Amino acid sequence: MYSVEIYGRIRRAVLVEGKSERAVAREFGVARETVRKMLRYAVPPGYRRKEPPKRPKLGPWLGVIDAILEDDKNHPKKQRHTAKRIFERLRAEHAYTGGYTIVKDYVRAATLRCREMFVPLTHAAGTAQADFGEALVLVGGEERKAHYFAIDLPHSDDCFVRAFPAETTEAFLEGHVQAFAYFGGVPTTILYDNTKLAVARILGDGTRQKTRAFSELQSHYLFAEKFGRPAKGNDKGKVEGLDV
Repeated sequence: MYSVEIYGRIRRAVLVEGKSERAVAREFGVARETVRKMLRYAVPPGYRRKEPPKRPKLGPWLGVIDAILEDDKNHPKKQRHTAKRIFERLRAEHAYTGGYTIVKDYVRAATLRCREMFVPLTHAAGTAQADFGEALVLVGGEERKAHYFAIDLPHSDDCFVRAFPAETTEAFLEGHVQAFAYFGGVPTTILYDNTKLAVARILGDGTRQKTRAFSELQSHYLFAEKFGRPAKGNDKGKVEGLDV
């Protein structure tokens, strides 16, 4: 079975770099049918969920939400539903009794999936810099240390920042997903330090062995990575210098 990293490299070669399936099969030494399978799945099928995660509180209303979002495609952007408006309609018209957050999260994810399909591969979204940082915040009148994930777009000077309770793999992945939703697309290349959330180990020749979670993220969103020099935080000057 091929690794997630190989899946990501092959998928990017075809879907982003525009290479033919035949050329990629020859370059990586795999069968063309294997390339086709990798284009259908972001990770090896053996590791995929047999069923999507259940959303018991929202499940009966997913079809309603999807129908609203599909109908919105026929209307100007300013006339489309916000997550809050969808939530209000679910409660008023469809006896929905759940919370707003789960509706907002689903709408955001569905909108991002739609946007991903239309990111123009011939017009690079540009480079980005990503990092975790720490800041002191006031919570209930008490000063506490918070961890924040940031992705900065140096060219446009746009930046996404989100605070998390801890610097974990889950926060790292969720930070990317929310940043891509905020930007409305995915950068072509993202520069990182050598965080253990992305780099499992640095080999003798300087090659990075990436973590499985990071490889899966890359294989899904098809962005390229660059890593700064070990112990050289100034390689990411923009995102390192954020004032939050």
